[in-house]
Amino acid sequence: MSGSPLIGARAAHPLYGELRQVTPHAAVLLADNPSPMTLDGTNTWLLKAPDATEYVVVDPGPLDEAHLKRIASHGPIAEILLTHGHPDHSEGAREFAELVNAPVRALDPTFTYGSEGLVDGDVITSAGLELRVLGTPGHTSDSLCFVIDGEAVLTGDTVLGRGTTIVAHPDGKLGDYFESLKLLAELPEHTAVLPGHGPELADAGEAARAYLAHRTQRLEQVRRAVEALGGAPTPRQVVEVVYADVDRVLWPAAEWSVRAQLEYLRNDY
Repeated sequence: MSGSPLIGARAAHPLYGELRQVTPHAAVLLADNPSPMTLDGTNTWLLKAPDATEYVVVDPGPLDEAHLKRIASHGPIAEILLTHGHPDHSEGAREFAELVNAPVRALDPTFTYGSEGLVDGDVITSAGLELRVLGTPGHTSDSLCFVIDGEAVLTGDTVLGRGTTIVAHPDGKLGDYFESLKLLAELPEHTAVLPGHGPELADAGEAARAYLAHRTQRLEQVRRAVEALGGAPTPRQVVEVVYADVDRVLWPAAEWSVRAQLEYLRNDY
């Protein structure tokens, strides 16, 4: 699995190399890095107010020179934001920053370059927009979402456009993920989801509640599997029971989530 592990399938006709306007303030450029884990590829988001001259770029994606040059061709870049540090979102960030002479901002200082980092509650004023930073750990400990108030939330891998994401244990924690989903479920109705992979979704609250229901169901399945397997099974044994209907190429990713679920159950949440 490359970059951030995801569970889903590739679309029949993904649109590579073309900037597609999604909301009044957000357009997407799809990186050509499809896989069972990254769906059609990584969504690089370009944000600006209609009358602004510069963009904010969210998740420049893999170290793909052609993709980075395509992003740069759309205009001056004010700053670069990362939803988290998985390579399919962040690997190209440093080279892109040097290409366009813009800083990189992230929660993890490892990825911050030329500026200060980001924390929950920050407000980024750039490209004619105000972006509110939400700390949403769970998929990873450094996961962030960015809210364009009244319009959309950029969710990285916390909520996907298709399928489900994983909790990347041991860095990701299921308890944290539940809390992050509850936070997203409270966003105003019709706040669109602009995800790191897959198509945009109409309502963040609805998507987050569906994820919560799915995670709760999976957790109960894991609980029952542990009991059926004698109380102390390996994560792989649990995967073979709970994810029996999932393509085996995705079982290593599923095992990360199962490890997180077993830790959650051991801690008696």
